[in-house]
Amino acid sequence: MTLYDAIGLAGTALILGTYALTVAGRVDAKQPAALLGNFLAASLILVSLAHDFNLSAAIVESAWALIAGIGLMRVVLKR
Repeated sequence: MTLYDAIGLAGTALILGTYALTVAGRVDAKQPAALLGNFLAASLILVSLAHDFNLSAAIVESAWALIAGIGLMRVVLKR
């Protein structure tokens, strides 16, 4: 396993964990914790894709990070 694999697996674990907590009602999808989890997770997966590129995965993770980033900016600007 390479460092890129480990980074990608960490991102996968974080995105799945954030999703599970959101679906279970333990985290509100619009709150900073969920948005930050999604943003960081997608970013970690994108780092791993820099080593072993896959266009479809890169598009999905870029969109995921962008949407979460926009959500984070909205939270910050409301404060």
